[in-house]
Amino acid sequence: MNIWQAIVLGLVQGATEFVPVSSSGHLVLVPWLLGWTSPGLVFDTLVHWGTLVAVLIYFGRDWWILITAWLRSLIRPEKHESQARLMWMLILGTLPAAVLGYLGEDFFESLFGQPTWVSLFLLGTAAILTFSEWRGRSRQEIGSMRWWDALAIGCGQALAILPGISRSGATMAVGLLRGLPRASAARFSFLLSTPIILGAGFFQLMNLLSEPAAAEQALTLLVGFLSAALSGYFCIWFLLRYLQRGKLYPFAIYCAIVGGLCLVVSFAR
Repeated sequence: MNIWQAIVLGLVQGATEFVPVSSSGHLVLVPWLLGWTSPGLVFDTLVHWGTLVAVLIYFGRDWWILITAWLRSLIRPEKHESQARLMWMLILGTLPAAVLGYLGEDFFESLFGQPTWVSLFLLGTAAILTFSEWRGRSRQEIGSMRWWDALAIGCGQALAILPGISRSGATMAVGLLRGLPRASAARFSFLLSTPIILGAGFFQLMNLLSEPAAAEQALTLLVGFLSAALSGYFCIWFLLRYLQRGKLYPFAIYCAIVGGLCLVVSFAR
C-alpha cells in the first residue's frame, strides 16, 4: 500500500466511523472497487486508533467529567450525580458489543472478505435509518434515559459488528426509537464508541505486536493514522451540528445507492 492509498483509506475510515454509512463496509468496498490489495490488520488497527484519538479530543472534557463523577459515585453511593448515571449507562451500553464480538469473532471476520454481504448490510443500514426517522419521536433527553434504553442502544452497536451495518447509524437509530432527539442520540452514540474502539484497538494491538510489517510501513501507517484522526474530528463536528435540524434520510439514500451499485458490481464480477 502506498502513501496515496493510505491517505484515502484513512480519510474514509475517519469520515465513515461517525457519519452513519459504515466505516467497516467502506474499508472493504473501496479497496475492492479500486482493485487495491487489502490494507491488512496493521493498517486497520492504526486507522481505528486515529478515530479514537478524534473522539477523545472532541469529547475529552466530557469524558473527564463523566469519569470523575463516576469515581465519586463509587466512593459515596448515596450521592446521585447525573454524569455518574450517564457513565453507568455507557458502561451498560458497551456490554452487548463486547460480548457478541468476543463470542462471534471468527464468524464476523469471515464476512469482511465478502463484498456481496457488505453490500446487503449497507442496504440494511439504509432501512434502519429510514425506519428510525419515520417512527422516532423525541420525548426524553440523555439525563432521563433508563437502563433498558442504554441496553437497547448497546444492542444496536452490537449489530454493527457486521461489516456494512453502520455503528453510528444503528446506535443513533435505536436512540431515536427510544425517544432521544437526533443531536442527543448522536452525542450518546459518539461517547459509546470510545470504549468499544479502545477495547477493539487493544485486542488488535496484541496481534499487531507479532506483525513485522508495522516497522516496514511506518510512514504509510502514520499517514493513515493522521488522516483518520483529522477526518474523524471534523465529521463529529459536522454531524452534531447537522443533526440539530437535519434528518438521517440523506445518509439512508447514500447507503441504498452504494449498497445497490456494489451489489450489481459484485454479481457482474
